[in-house]
Amino acid sequence: MDIQTQSIIDRLSGAPLPRHIAIIMDGNGRWAKQRSLPRSAGHYEGVTSVRRATELCSDTGVGFLTLYAFSTENWNRPQEEVDTLMTLIGMAIERETPDLVRNNVRLRLIGDIERMPADARDRLERCRQATSHCSGLTLSLCLSYSSRWEIAEAARRLARLAADGSISADEIGEEAVEAGLATSGMPAPDLLIRTGGEKRLSNFLLWQAAYAELYFTDTLWPDFGKEALADAMADFQCRERRFGRTSEQVEADTAFQADS
Repeated sequence: MDIQTQSIIDRLSGAPLPRHIAIIMDGNGRWAKQRSLPRSAGHYEGVTSVRRATELCSDTGVGFLTLYAFSTENWNRPQEEVDTLMTLIGMAIERETPDLVRNNVRLRLIGDIERMPADARDRLERCRQATSHCSGLTLSLCLSYSSRWEIAEAARRLARLAADGSISADEIGEEAVEAGLATSGMPAPDLLIRTGGEKRLSNFLLWQAAYAELYFTDTLWPDFGKEALADAMADFQCRERRFGRTSEQVEADTAFQADS
């Protein structure tokens, strides 16, 4: 572990960390434009930020890191950029697979993966299989993903179960819907970060982020290093998470847990 990471761990040691961090990685294109570079250069540089975020989450004991890598709406971008992104995603995940295994990081794929080109899909699947035994950080890549697509898919599955008599309409509650989401089995994100200055969720984890702490930063994704992620985590540690309760109830519950 390098000195920077150890310093961050020491800095964050005073309060609980988020168990699950989700990130909308925005700003690759603008980063490249500011430097008079093609947009693809920003995407390539963004891979380095993915590696830094994964390393820090793994080293600090965060259990889940979910990254919005390519949305359903991104298919509408110029074909040349889409092709570059698909090639980059496949090459990057293949290159990173040995390090993911070495660091006990398990890859999870979320989204309409079948829509992706065969080469990128095959490389992603090989990485998923190679890391399936890992028990540390779960790194989820949201590819060809949108929350509305995901919720509609869950609704279709429930409708089919109801139609064949496996469940009744009265049995369809929040737990049933969550079980049908692509994130089934994962805790809801505690902290949702968006880089690049925009302040919206852009069809990302709309169901799961109902009680997530939101953190927006002007920093473009390629410039979002370990210290920037640590700032977001430190900000999270200062939030009071009430989940509909009063501050007094939260304080009483905290005191009870401390005495237990």
